[in-house]
Amino acid sequence: MSPSGTLIRRLPETTVNRIAAGEVVERPASALKELVENAIDAGASRIDVVVRDGGRTQISVTDNGAGMEPDDLLLAVERHATSKLPDDDLGNIASLGFRGEALASIGAVCRLTISSRTAQGDSAWSLDVEGGQVGKPQPAALGPGTRVEVRDLFYATPARLKFMKAERTELSHIRDTLNRLAMAHPGVGVSLTDGDRDLLRLEPQTGDLWDARLNRLGAIMGREFAENALRIDAERQGISLTGYAGLPTLNRGNAAMQFLFVNGRPVRDKLLFGALRGAYREFLASDRYPLVSLFLDMPPEDLDVNVHPAKTEVRFRDAGLVRGLIVGAIRHALAEAGHRASATVAEAALGAFNPGSSLPLGGGGYGGAVNTGMAEQAQAFYQPLSGLEDHLSAPAPDITEDASLPDYPLGVARAQLHETYVVAQTRDGIVIVDQHAAHERLVHEGIKRGMAEGGVSRQVLLIPEVVELDESEAERINAHAAELLELGLALEAFGPGAVVVREVPALLGDGDVQGLVRDLACDLADGNEALALKDRLQDVAAKMACHGSVRAGRRLNPTEMNALLREMEATPHSGQCSHGRPTYVELKLADIEKLFGRR
Repeated sequence: MSPSGTLIRRLPETTVNRIAAGEVVERPASALKELVENAIDAGASRIDVVVRDGGRTQISVTDNGAGMEPDDLLLAVERHATSKLPDDDLGNIASLGFRGEALASIGAVCRLTISSRTAQGDSAWSLDVEGGQVGKPQPAALGPGTRVEVRDLFYATPARLKFMKAERTELSHIRDTLNRLAMAHPGVGVSLTDGDRDLLRLEPQTGDLWDARLNRLGAIMGREFAENALRIDAERQGISLTGYAGLPTLNRGNAAMQFLFVNGRPVRDKLLFGALRGAYREFLASDRYPLVSLFLDMPPEDLDVNVHPAKTEVRFRDAGLVRGLIVGAIRHALAEAGHRASATVAEAALGAFNPGSSLPLGGGGYGGAVNTGMAEQAQAFYQPLSGLEDHLSAPAPDITEDASLPDYPLGVARAQLHETYVVAQTRDGIVIVDQHAAHERLVHEGIKRGMAEGGVSRQVLLIPEVVELDESEAERINAHAAELLELGLALEAFGPGAVVVREVPALLGDGDVQGLVRDLACDLADGNEALALKDRLQDVAAKMACHGSVRAGRRLNPTEMNALLREMEATPHSGQCSHGRPTYVELKLADIEKLFGRR
């Protein structure tokens, strides 16, 4: 008897199973995840899923895996019965499922039917479980493999039905669950239907694992990811990291396109997501997210996958090693990409054009017939405008030795538009460069090189700059004076609420010192105190680069424009500024010709 006088008793088995179901089966997608993981662990190469009413009334999973005998069926629906821990070692888990409670928990809250047949079996066997009550195995008709059918989910716990969302929402979760598992196992074919139409169909990928994985990722994440993904392949102290990471210019406003796997298991782990943010910190604004699909493989003894009932969280023996591996591998891949930017930037630019919308050619389009009157209008439209004859016949700007169009990746500068954009000609197209964004990245990388080499080159201000701040801001800036000095910014206190700047990084030139110091004071107050020193310095370096770069509105001569292009080609990460925006757009001649109906 307890101190309160209440009798202590064992809970009935059905109640225990329903409590466990509350942890394991949060929604239909949770039940589906357990069933599909079982199919993968059984060696299936094909998994077909049918759901109705968002999974509320039916979830059916059919696979061609190993199958089960009648005695195995009875064991499979008992709590904590599993075939995946042969030596009872929870520190050596190599399968997706292992807890041994999924089928028992699911069967406790629905009507469950399992039909299965082994490859050597003469016939299939079926077992029904209703609200936790287990029937007897019965003969059934089924080919080799297993079919698990879940009907009337949560009928035995009606309170849970109130928490189910709309059918479309539940279907979205189901599809996301299947996509994640399919990414980790490209050799497994997966289909999803609602009984009337196909919602997902992924054919099994064969051949080289890298190609198979990229094809599967492209089918799920989209062609643009496959075309703009960087291969990640790194190893450190027995831990390997493989997969693909998107270029920074291919980003989203949320983390929905970030897929992380540990030993083939899809996870949502704060450490891993934090490592991703750290890896892209210098290349993306804080409200933008890269597209990635990364696979971490490590010895099972270095990992605890038993910290969450749904197995979506993990614990690492050496979390620092894992974080360092992810950050280092991604940054290395981004550096190897050089000045490359996402091809989607050019596609978006071409998509913004509306060919022929303002042309006085009538409704015939590119292929339509044009009557005589419209032809005359067209001829007048294409004639030079009056007063420009002399300008049209003027010689082209002198490009000196670049006039022969050497095979430069970013081409040869031909013009500057609106004192903001540099237009260059390549062998097979044109490149448009945002001079401010491009120079911002060049300055940023220069500051980083100076930090790595022991200090950023500084220049002394002829007249020291006094910056007025709030007292708290001034104190914050002064507290980080030593760190800022590493970046080439020499300042000191100048009475209450002010600092005096005596030296600035040489790369900044005539930058806005007042605006820079005020922005740094705000950034240091914006939660950045919790960051590691190295990360904090990188944020400050990005801010300094923005203030020190060539501004829009600055007129550049041909030599300066070409120097900017050549430096971009030689500088890592120059395809995007420090906020993840593209520094240039490349339009191929073939695409431009399509705009004008030449192709």
